[in-house]
Amino acid sequence: MPTPTRAQCREMNRDELERLQLSKLNRLLLSLMNHPLYANTLAVHELPLQNLDELSSFPLLTKNELLGKQPGDPALLFHLTKDHYRRFHQTSGSRGWPMPVLDTADDWSWWLQCWQYVLDAAEVTSADIAMMAFSFGPFIGFWSANDALVERGVLVVPGGGLSSLARLKLIEQQQCTVLCCTPTYALHLASVAAEHDIDLTKNRVSRIIVAGEPGGSVPAVRAAIESQWQARVVDHSGASELGAWGFAGQDDTGLHLIESEFIAEFLVFDQPGGAPRKAEEDEPSELVMTNLGRFGGPAIRYRTGDIVRPQWNHDLPCRFVHLPGGVLGRADDMLVIRGVNVFPSSIEAIVREVSSAAEFRMIATRQDEMDQIRIEIERPQSTDSPDDHSPAPDASVVLAELMRERLALRVPVDLVEYGSLPRSEGKSRRWVDQRDQKLS
Repeated sequence: MPTPTRAQCREMNRDELERLQLSKLNRLLLSLMNHPLYANTLAVHELPLQNLDELSSFPLLTKNELLGKQPGDPALLFHLTKDHYRRFHQTSGSRGWPMPVLDTADDWSWWLQCWQYVLDAAEVTSADIAMMAFSFGPFIGFWSANDALVERGVLVVPGGGLSSLARLKLIEQQQCTVLCCTPTYALHLASVAAEHDIDLTKNRVSRIIVAGEPGGSVPAVRAAIESQWQARVVDHSGASELGAWGFAGQDDTGLHLIESEFIAEFLVFDQPGGAPRKAEEDEPSELVMTNLGRFGGPAIRYRTGDIVRPQWNHDLPCRFVHLPGGVLGRADDMLVIRGVNVFPSSIEAIVREVSSAAEFRMIATRQDEMDQIRIEIERPQSTDSPDDHSPAPDASVVLAELMRERLALRVPVDLVEYGSLPRSEGKSRRWVDQRDQKLS
């Protein structure tokens, strides 16, 4: 049977997709009989599996189970000897220490195949010129995007090691038409442009491919970026442990999950430690995934910790499951404040209605065994003549009122000095969890 094209996969109905997934899953499982993470499970299952429902009897996998015994040990997914691998990256260290992740040549080729779905969504062609505005460090970031763009025949301009101002000048000089960066950094570049009287509407950037944070599918964040750059924002999502798994839907209201390369489960954990149930249509749930093409680093039923809302019954041209709003938040970042479930992405969406580019952070604390949250947002660079992208002096009042209106909560909001909050071209560090610290 010939391998279906990306266009054919996007048009498959549910039965066709599941047949393709089952075939790829069985091929993967048959190669893992001696894998240290899966050998015991596979020993009690008869292969090949007859339907995808059988996968639910496999145990769930968490990130803690992947950590090696000491810093520098590759994740336990990577079961081959080191001479099989050709690419080294590591996680950002958001859980424990940074964890090395490895890819064989074939696995890396699979990453690039997944990224082609993202580039299709962004309508990238060999006539484009792409600026890669990230550090090119060990974090996987846009490394796979870089190579996928090269494979597509795009001229790639690396921006590693440059200041934000230098990157803006290079975008203009080289007439870049595509920008790849995090949503936070796209907004930061806009702020730097405003500080130096650079008119972003005069460059040729028409698409901004974002990743690393949920903002690309948050309407307020996306609108803030698009209004300042006059360019379309194209969201993408992936994980070092899994691969590049999500790309923007045609209407840019969320993500499609690449079901030709991943099996997705959407689980609701009603009781801590209890058995999960399958989510209903549009129900907030945790995304659990199995990648189907990374034979050197297979993740079977991996708990991503990402909260999404699955929609199978939609009328978008791509038939893959749609996740409106993209990744809504992290299961471990959710706070319950006076009975209201609060995710950082929801707060950011409200902040961006008040200020499109101001730096801010959310600080979670605990008082009398109850979660609390407060917000710090930077005041304008110059309160005498604030630029169009800075918050007005009374932004804290406006923001607090919006929080009360949208979330039905009183959230303290404090103005802090301009430049006092940390900035990053990678994943933002706007979420500060102090719930385990004693209040003075």
